[in-house]
Amino acid sequence: MFTLCGMIGPWQLVILGLILLLPLFALIDIVRNEFTNTNKLIWILIVLFFPFLGPILYFIFGLKQKTRK
Repeated sequence: MFTLCGMIGPWQLVILGLILLLPLFALIDIVRNEFTNTNKLIWILIVLFFPFLGPILYFIFGLKQKTRK
């Protein structure tokens, strides 16, 4: 199998990339859209304080809370 420096393989890099990029994508989506009441602030705090579970919860439940333009 291919490994990087004998420590990290390609699947580990993919998983690490997703773990690092998922909170970033969630924060960008939250900032760019409007939400009802204070939901925007709540979602930002959830994603920042729970960087692994927060974005997953946002993409499951938070997308439904956006307001339509």
